[in-house]
Amino acid sequence: MEDVQGSLDTRQIPINRVGIKDIQHPIVVVNKDGTTSASIATFSMSVSLPHDQKGTHMSRFIEMLNSKETRISAKGFHSMLSDMVKKLEAESGYIEMQFPYFIEKTAPVSGVKSLMDYQVNLVGQIEQGHIDSTLEVTIPVKSLCPCSKKISEYGAHNQRSHITVGVNCGSKLWLDELIQSVEAQASAELFAILKRPDEKYITERAYNNPKFVEDVVRDVAHEFDQNDRILRYYVHAENFESIHNHSAFAVIEHDKSL
Repeated sequence: MEDVQGSLDTRQIPINRVGIKDIQHPIVVVNKDGTTSASIATFSMSVSLPHDQKGTHMSRFIEMLNSKETRISAKGFHSMLSDMVKKLEAESGYIEMQFPYFIEKTAPVSGVKSLMDYQVNLVGQIEQGHIDSTLEVTIPVKSLCPCSKKISEYGAHNQRSHITVGVNCGSKLWLDELIQSVEAQASAELFAILKRPDEKYITERAYNNPKFVEDVVRDVAHEFDQNDRILRYYVHAENFESIHNHSAFAVIEHDKSL
């Protein structure tokens, strides 16, 4: 049958990106200890299109996802980018995948185990064989206001916060490792299940470790600055304020090569 998409286009206008978005597909995430975790990712995949080609072959994106088990690691993601531009006969390509990642956590006093979920966004692009990728994770934590603690006779206002970090690495950085390093910079970390002794511990931990949103982003940035594997990063912290009808946020971006 005639290949209309592969026919000649005479308008002489190249397209930066053309592809598919919001397609869900099962994935397997490779963990630091060699085990794997199953999840479902939402993919957006696109390639460049030269000025003289009418269209790209959309079905090839789906074929690529269905052709083999989608194992997610730094090496596997880079291979996916390379395979895509080869299969679509393109000069450049872009993949974004979002998926929930689960870590089994142990409550600090009772020892009860539960799963915490974290939203992961993996973005990569390839151009002329050069690959650049960013690993983004949103990490829910607890923060307690130093000012409220200082001026109040008892108690202090506190809230759940989201710390979103994006890192570009020169060598392998595991998801668990990244998440734990960020959680350690909050007033306290979160758990899906807490017994009463755990609640007491977390409440007192936060009270003894108050932090402004500015403190949180600076502490995470300091942690990343000490990690030689991280080449570029951004840190975005948002506090869902408990005594205001608005959020407070702070952002730090840093490229270590500059």
